[in-house]
Amino acid sequence: MRIGYAAGAFDLFHVGHLNLLRHAAQYCDLLIAGVVSDEMLREVKGIESVIPTSERAEIVRSMRFVDRVHVETTPSKMDAWREVGFTHFFKGDDWRGSPKGLLLEEQFAEVGVEVQYLPYTMHTSSTALRRALAALTQGAARSAPDTAHAL
Repeated sequence: MRIGYAAGAFDLFHVGHLNLLRHAAQYCDLLIAGVVSDEMLREVKGIESVIPTSERAEIVRSMRFVDRVHVETTPSKMDAWREVGFTHFFKGDDWRGSPKGLLLEEQFAEVGVEVQYLPYTMHTSSTALRRALAALTQGAARSAPDTAHAL
C-alpha cells in the first residue's frame, strides 16, 4: 500500500495547496496531509498563522482526496514519518535540488521513503497573499479619515 504524506502550513489556503494535495492523491492509496502547527510556524519560519491550526486542519480534512490529517508539532519530517508511517513524501518541485530537499531525500532514503516532487504553482503562495493583505491594510489605513482632527 502506498501511503502518501504531503505537509505544509496550508495557511491562507489557495490553489497551490489544492494542486499539491490533489496531485499527491493521484500517486498513493491513502493520503495523509501534514498541517504544521502554529507553534512550529512561529519557531521554524518566524511567522504567525492567519488561520489557527485547528481550523487549517479542518479545512484540509474536508477535502475529498485527503484521507487523514496529521498536525505536526516538531520541525522534523522524520518525526512525522515515525508517527504516521508513510511510504511516499510529496513536496513542491521548488524544493528539488535545494539543500532542504536533498537532506529530506537522504534521510528518507535511509528508511525506504520515496520523495516525489510535484509541480509548484508559481503564480500564488501564502507569502504573496500575506504581502497583498499587508498592502491592502496599509492602503486602507492611509485613506481612512483622521478622526482626531475631525473633533
